[in-house]
Amino acid sequence: MIRLVLAEDQALVRGALAALLGLEPDIQVVAACADGDSALAEVRRLQPDLLVTDIEMPGRTGLELAEAVRGLALATRVVIVTTFARAGYLRRALDAGVRGYLLKDAPAEELAEALRQVHRGGRAIDPQLAVAAWDEVDPLSERERQVLRLAGEGAKSADIATQLGLSQGTVRNYLSEAIGKLGAANRIEAYRLARQRGLL
Repeated sequence: MIRLVLAEDQALVRGALAALLGLEPDIQVVAACADGDSALAEVRRLQPDLLVTDIEMPGRTGLELAEAVRGLALATRVVIVTTFARAGYLRRALDAGVRGYLLKDAPAEELAEALRQVHRGGRAIDPQLAVAAWDEVDPLSERERQVLRLAGEGAKSADIATQLGLSQGTVRNYLSEAIGKLGAANRIEAYRLARQRGLL
């Protein structure tokens, strides 16, 4: 029996996925969570075989969740199921140790078989995304990504500096670097471009 924790913030999608996977004779959904923080708590508590997670959720994102699970050194393997067909997300997911990356519009039987494949120790990556991600280069450092994400969400440089324990000058330098690397005119355009490419 493959025991899995499901993390999906949309209640309708979470319920549908849990119901579909529950129909499989060898798959058991042991917890279904609405955010990344509660999913991490359930993974710690239940130590499932798989964690199936969306990318964008309240609390921790799916990518942050994958990194946290890897840090726990458990046998739990992470599979992302998302609507975001972006090579940048896939590249970051692979860097975070994710074993599967599938799109929500895949047929249910494909999802179940992909979960079995990951459980057996393999990988399951959407083939079109895999090709697109092959040459994708992430130009942003992790700190530039953090600063740009906060700026794009409306935080001022002083607030970002306080939140990240940096000086305002350092925050401005990170923003300037990110804007330059993305070929953007300003921080808002840089944020938009980074989101489109799946870099945030």
